[in-house]
Amino acid sequence: MPTSRQVIVDVGGVAVLLKTADAPLGDVLERRFGRFLNPSAHPDFQFDVTLAAAGDFDADADLKVTGGRGRWLVRRGDFEAEWSVAERRGSIRQTLNPYAADSVLRIVHTLLLATEGGFLLHASSAVRDGRAFLFTGPSGAGKSTIVGLAPDGVTVLTDEISYLRWTAEGYVAFGTPFAGELSDAGDPSSAPVAALFCLGRGAENRHDRLEAPEAVKALMRNILFFADDRDLVGNVLDTACDFAARVPAFRLAFAPDARVWGTIQ
Repeated sequence: MPTSRQVIVDVGGVAVLLKTADAPLGDVLERRFGRFLNPSAHPDFQFDVTLAAAGDFDADADLKVTGGRGRWLVRRGDFEAEWSVAERRGSIRQTLNPYAADSVLRIVHTLLLATEGGFLLHASSAVRDGRAFLFTGPSGAGKSTIVGLAPDGVTVLTDEISYLRWTAEGYVAFGTPFAGELSDAGDPSSAPVAALFCLGRGAENRHDRLEAPEAVKALMRNILFFADDRDLVGNVLDTACDFAARVPAFRLAFAPDARVWGTIQ
């Protein structure tokens, strides 16, 4: 009997156990989630992960999330997954790649956060002097660039997907393993959110305050949510409105050099 590999991935204080009997797949998962592995954590959820051949799936199939009321089915061209929130268990059949389980975890967290006053945001984030700063915008806006220019003393939480949740400290940003161009940017730490910056390129570094309705629009354009569920979408919109009312937001134009961090306070 092969020995089961148990990979516990802890993001935002939620520990998910990925359990597999396939040693190469276990190696892939451990490499992918790196610093977010927490073998001593008590798992909140468990997924049994099995290996499938690439030909078992339609390689061109787009991501599809179906279900509701706590039971979800997720399919894409490299995996299929099932998850019951109430039973705290699920299963993943995937090809031997690091992106399938990564995508499942992103979806799991979006569904959980939608019920807990939070969301995943297409944004980089970093901690300076104990406060987190978020940088959002479309692809090419400079999310990875701006955290890549961060000076010493700044901790990068992520260069791609930021994890936001309401806590007793207000809105807090948590590091994630969901990386972009910097690949291994995430740090498993957290800090209260000080400000949101909507990025744009410019000849000089300047930022202007955004009114709450503009901030809500920017958030909703960049929040990750995959399920067609009216109630959960409503929750996400309510959270975006509350976030915009509590966290100052700015439009930031910047030239791609380290001097931009002189304006981020």
